[in-house]
Amino acid sequence: MLNVAARMEVGTGSEAERTPRKNENIARRLADFETIAEGLDYAAHGRTGFNFYSSRGVLQRVLPYSELRSLALTTARKLVSAGLKPGDRLAIVAETGPEFMAVFFGCQYAGIVPCPVPYSMHIGGKEAYIGRIAGMLTAAAATAVVTTSELSQSMTEAAQLAGTTKVLTHEQLDATVESMMPLRGFAAGDAAYIQYSSGSTSDPKGILITQRSIMANAQGILRDGLQVTEKDRAFSWLPLYHDMGLVGFCLSPMLGQVTVDYLATTAFARRPALWLKLMSQNRSTICFSPTFGYDLAAKRIKGDISDIDLSSLRIAGIGGDMVRADVLQAFSSALAPAGFDPNIFVPSYGMAESTLAISFSNVGEPLRIDTVSRHAYKVLGRAEPAAANDGLDRSRSFVICGKALAGHKIEVRNELGKVLKDRDIGRIFARGPSLMAGYFNNAEATRAVVGADGFLDTGDMGYMLDGRIVITGRAKDLILHNGRNIWPQDIEWATEKLPGLKSGDVAAFAVEDDCGDDDVVVLVECRMSNSAERNELRRNVGKIVHQSAGVDCKIVLVAPRSLPFTSSGKLSRASARQKYLDGEIGDIEMIEQAPFLLAAQ
Repeated sequence: MLNVAARMEVGTGSEAERTPRKNENIARRLADFETIAEGLDYAAHGRTGFNFYSSRGVLQRVLPYSELRSLALTTARKLVSAGLKPGDRLAIVAETGPEFMAVFFGCQYAGIVPCPVPYSMHIGGKEAYIGRIAGMLTAAAATAVVTTSELSQSMTEAAQLAGTTKVLTHEQLDATVESMMPLRGFAAGDAAYIQYSSGSTSDPKGILITQRSIMANAQGILRDGLQVTEKDRAFSWLPLYHDMGLVGFCLSPMLGQVTVDYLATTAFARRPALWLKLMSQNRSTICFSPTFGYDLAAKRIKGDISDIDLSSLRIAGIGGDMVRADVLQAFSSALAPAGFDPNIFVPSYGMAESTLAISFSNVGEPLRIDTVSRHAYKVLGRAEPAAANDGLDRSRSFVICGKALAGHKIEVRNELGKVLKDRDIGRIFARGPSLMAGYFNNAEATRAVVGADGFLDTGDMGYMLDGRIVITGRAKDLILHNGRNIWPQDIEWATEKLPGLKSGDVAAFAVEDDCGDDDVVVLVECRMSNSAERNELRRNVGKIVHQSAGVDCKIVLVAPRSLPFTSSGKLSRASARQKYLDGEIGDIEMIEQAPFLLAAQ
């Protein structure tokens, strides 16, 4: 099938080695196909494709769409030979590389439903990872798993927990004899794949995406959101088990015959500046990242930008989490000498339940920031414009995330379901042809979020402004304190600005006290060993929380890397809260003193 080790191509990354950005022999089509397989059949007539880079920035593998199609067809026949049938669900460890691509697209030709699962074990350790995967396999009623050899033991343990009987490594699948039976691929009305949202835990819900849904979303992304041209070349480090990575920078580019250059997510995490350097080298025009990616890259570049030129970028998209204006402004300032234009930022909004994208800001439009009164925002539930003389302590800024994709609709509603007017904060609902078919084998969960009117309850809070959506936070994360709504992001973002702290070091949530009221708890990762320094940090956190949210709080200094994150890198407040209540996360000084306390007893 693939045998990447034997076929690896190592080079300097010159234009001659990579797939080109333009097809000379076929006209561009923007996801106007009935199925993913039909889209790959068409893309295979051109010369564009995928390119994979090592953690050292070396071009490792060039995979034109023509070769991907050949590999996918071969893989499809091997999957059938391995005993999989049309309609079966196949979990695939989504490591960034040609092996995953061959199996995912092979499923499309064999009529097998692929279920990409995370490859990273750092979230909670090995046991938590195995439990997480077992939950995904159970939710999908997976028939089999295809995995990397490194993770085969963990996948086998997860499969045993889930009752999944077949686990194959890529090498084992490669050694399987091809079936000679005719392939039965998907039709236009069939499933395409099962996606797990980034918040999935040990009891996840599999999001069933159809061929029609992916085509509708990909067309909206390519035609309306990114307005792709023949000059475009995309770059991605986003994980392929996440909707932004899979849909935004794998399926959509292929369905638009766009070339994509890849850096593995783990490589980006270790060397975020490499992302910028490779985009400079490849003259990339499109990239996307959650806010934290821009934050990490700007901080790690450390002013050394002499070999970086980002003037070719025309779209720097932001999505997947709350869009922070301060982070984008810091990135713009740091990379301005490298030719980065802040007007290329394209804030967007989306979620896996809508395949990926729901809204996009206009390409080329300057970043739009709405600065509102903190008092009206917190007390009245209104995003009233801040007064000209309001300082940071009396105002709050939000990034506007654009209009709904063509054929889609966004509404903001109150608790009674009434559609609100501009600047009234409420719950966000969305409808359109990109919506999921439902949660796989979970009709009750589907009914809980998709109403009879076809609108999806996103679980997000926000407000409309001139036909554009503004996201303010997750409804379930709201802190109710003395009759006020407090967004935990306000507390977290303000606290992270303290010296010695960084993005992702703080989690704020509410814990109900004996009287039924919400007490505010703030967990802060602490890297200090000196008791005096820790006490100073507690005092500073208390001050900044009181200034930013007007509340007193319980401050818990926790060990570094102890706050939980989702598979896509978002802070999981719900998980942090539960771990705190269960005693799994505690004050660092109490933990350090525990051996002495036990000895004293």
